[in-house]
Amino acid sequence: MSSLLYTPVEDISKIQEELRAGFRSGKTKNVAFRKEQLLQLAYLIQDNQQRFRDSLHADLGRPPTETDLFEIFVTLNEVRCAYDKVAKWAKQESAPFSFNWFAMSPAIRKEPKGVVLVISPFNYPIFLLLTPLVGAIAAGCAAVLKPSEQAPATAALLTELLPRYLDPTLYRIVNGGVPETTRLLELPWDHIMYTGNGRVARIVAAAAAKHLTPVSTELGGKSPVVIDPKCDLKTAAKRIFWGKVANAGQICLAPDYVLVPRTFQDKFIEALKEVHDSFFPSGPRVSDSFSRIISEQHTQRIKKLIDETQGKIVLGGEVDVAQKYIAPTIVRDVPENDSLMSEELFGPVLPIIPVEDLDDAIRIINNHDHPLALYVFSQDSKFKAKVFDNTQSGSAIANEVVIHAGADGLPVGGVGPSGTGYYSGKYGFDMFTHFRATMDSPGWLDWVLGGRYPPYTADSLNVMRKMLLPSFPARPKNSGNPINA
Repeated sequence: MSSLLYTPVEDISKIQEELRAGFRSGKTKNVAFRKEQLLQLAYLIQDNQQRFRDSLHADLGRPPTETDLFEIFVTLNEVRCAYDKVAKWAKQESAPFSFNWFAMSPAIRKEPKGVVLVISPFNYPIFLLLTPLVGAIAAGCAAVLKPSEQAPATAALLTELLPRYLDPTLYRIVNGGVPETTRLLELPWDHIMYTGNGRVARIVAAAAAKHLTPVSTELGGKSPVVIDPKCDLKTAAKRIFWGKVANAGQICLAPDYVLVPRTFQDKFIEALKEVHDSFFPSGPRVSDSFSRIISEQHTQRIKKLIDETQGKIVLGGEVDVAQKYIAPTIVRDVPENDSLMSEELFGPVLPIIPVEDLDDAIRIINNHDHPLALYVFSQDSKFKAKVFDNTQSGSAIANEVVIHAGADGLPVGGVGPSGTGYYSGKYGFDMFTHFRATMDSPGWLDWVLGGRYPPYTADSLNVMRKMLLPSFPARPKNSGNPINA
């Protein structure tokens, strides 16, 4: 397995210049070329599946099945969707018919924004790097990819493979840590896609603002789970626990904490313990189905949160910093101001907060930043609607966790502190596309619209008013008095 070499800082601006020259050559305007590159990207993944499984096991101790499900399968589906639909997405689109404007042939050109930058995190270094790349290729952009240096084996493999499969005059990787990323952010880009945490997102956004560069972010946050005591308990416990222990909890969409009626807490915990024993009959430490934390530093961070909790640990709690191991951990009776509620956990620790009723649960959710996902387990449509209608989140999911990120046609993105913009499927194409308004106005229209030219007269204004001023239905009843009435 090759080691990760950082890109020389002095080469980064040269790489951008080369990509800008490649973009200006115009070859990405050709949809057939985009499809060719998308197909090459598919084979980059497909030809090297075992190498990706091995690299992710080296980086995260991740089971191959999870790599297939969360990285390889979903990314290949993204590529296939774009390959099949890019011609339709990129086609010029006529504006909706309007009698006042149709003669000018108003339309929308779908044009690439230019040279874009994609910065991805360590937890899903294939999906979160290559899915935005799919959107960039489909849109006709050139792209610099910055993988996480915390997943070095996978970053090194991607660095080796990308120039073998994709056009190096358009798509390049820059590796490194803070100095290399800082240099990247000093340069002007046509769009930046950043996936990671809010602290770094503020740095990215501030750097982008200096060049008025548009930024899309996917930031995670504390995604809550609301439990209806009348839910399908076995299914709820299995899905929630799986979402918490997959990739050792290092998923931006992982259930972060659970809100459960106080009188139902014991029953819910027993169901979680049964699931734990069925997942790891010989214990998670020796299981080949349980990942490790990415680094000793992150392990120590999570350990500190566990050590300081005011809740009661009822399962797990074991930590081995040197081995980057944290046992799946359940903590009950967690107060709202607990250490486990102070930040996104990003580990296999599940705090359970007992609540008095559904209104109490909604209050707690709304006291925190809008999460990337909000999960409800209930068979009651009114219960689900009450939660979703009175909260805000990137996604609102009933009776499932995590997997909606791979669902065809759904946007993946946050709201407010959990992110801005969307990057999967057509949403990824749209993110990297400039929707350029165009029209072609014939000369004879001045016979109709000649009143716009001076000298202005009352007669010409009346003609224009009849043509262009819309009418409205009657004023709503009981709507209060108009301003200054």
